[in-house]
Amino acid sequence: MKADRMTADQVLQDIADYVIDYKILSEEALNTARNCLIDTIGCGLMALKYPNCTRHLGPIVPGITVENGARVFGRSFELDPVKAAWDIGAIVRWLDFNDTWLAEEWGHPSDNLGAIMALSDYISRVNISNHKSPLSIKDVLEYMIKAHEIQGILALENSFNKVGLDHVLLVRVASTAVATHMLGGNRDQIIAALSQAWVDGSSLRTYRHAPNAGSRKSWAAGDATSRAVRLAMMTMAGEMAMPSVLSAPEWGFYDVSFKGRQFSFSKKYGSYVMENILFKISFPAEFHAQTAVECAVLLYPEIKDKLDAIDRIEVTTHESALRIIDKTGTLDNPADRDHCMQYMLAVAMIKGDLVAEFYEDSFHQQNPLIDELRSKMILTEDKRYSKDYLADDKRSIANALQIYFNDGSRTQKVEVEYPIGHRHRRKEGIPLLEKKFFNSLKNTFNNDQANRIYSLCLDSEKIKNTPVNEFMDLFVIKD
Repeated sequence: MKADRMTADQVLQDIADYVIDYKILSEEALNTARNCLIDTIGCGLMALKYPNCTRHLGPIVPGITVENGARVFGRSFELDPVKAAWDIGAIVRWLDFNDTWLAEEWGHPSDNLGAIMALSDYISRVNISNHKSPLSIKDVLEYMIKAHEIQGILALENSFNKVGLDHVLLVRVASTAVATHMLGGNRDQIIAALSQAWVDGSSLRTYRHAPNAGSRKSWAAGDATSRAVRLAMMTMAGEMAMPSVLSAPEWGFYDVSFKGRQFSFSKKYGSYVMENILFKISFPAEFHAQTAVECAVLLYPEIKDKLDAIDRIEVTTHESALRIIDKTGTLDNPADRDHCMQYMLAVAMIKGDLVAEFYEDSFHQQNPLIDELRSKMILTEDKRYSKDYLADDKRSIANALQIYFNDGSRTQKVEVEYPIGHRHRRKEGIPLLEKKFFNSLKNTFNNDQANRIYSLCLDSEKIKNTPVNEFMDLFVIKD
């Protein structure tokens, strides 16, 4: 077998060139990134109410504090950037309430904030100790745009879920590229780090699906983004590259993990993904169900007193929803329930709303009507919905709901094509996103601290110029 070192795979070269050379000129992307930043932080703060989340946080060895350590939103830790990335990544993903990207592959590009924020804070504090300038939040926003773009463009035409792999692989790849550049890596070093990210392979999706669905899906992104920081730091310490990690016959990623197929790309890296990112504003729910839950809430006033008279519930949806969140049978834990279309719809029909607490065991056990309604649901695909889901000019996530009663009557068929967090509904959605963020601040900090953070975050120019270390200090709270 020929053992010559090869030219790096083009996929690695293209990502490295983009990270180094692309200049962020889109004001829409920068403003959306600011909204994404505050929304992602807010999601992390909300997760701090859940002991199953917070028990994972803090130094691996209890009591250790790192000099110039990175902070974690809503905590007082001073951690090495690898563990800080884990903690930030875990809290922002815990409640399934941060942003979403839907294409052939799905994912949550703000998961990359774990690496970006932890490393930016650490670098800033080290710089200050060496009498250099810290990074600014504008730097963070630009890194976010690039991480979003890498993850999202890789996801556009390449389905990892269809070969059983989980989308957090793309978090690790995107975070690795950006983190290596943040640490001063040149083109060859970014390529080397990326090769390490790909050779790691990927988690199986089994923790997102019955019978193994569980809480790992809530910390998997934190694990991926922290691994990216580790790989970037190892590369900067001199670790070598594996240039043909994707294309190597028999042993490369394509042959081992992608059934011999190479990745497909029809769009160049720019700022498209951030500009079109989907925000989860109304409901902490798997995104393919967002518009379905919205339909249920719209019908709630009409059906709330007739739930025991329902004969059947017809749900019209798209192919991806059927593949991911069409679940029957027992749901064993919150992570299982927030990925079940039927569960989310049943709760929304009963309560007229859907909040994170409604996934908990205690709520489920006290509401046997949920499973009764689930048993009456029929999910079918509308081919138009599936087509428009992937259409570049639409990227809809359409669902429709119609309810039939025992006496032969029925509701109208309610259809929602675009969720409130969609680019097509930004004007309507952003004020609600800001309210969601402010509520998370009020529930975490005292009024003065909450108002100070909120005022800064809504001032698009002031926040850009804020040093990262000073920004992170605003979110410190004693455990």
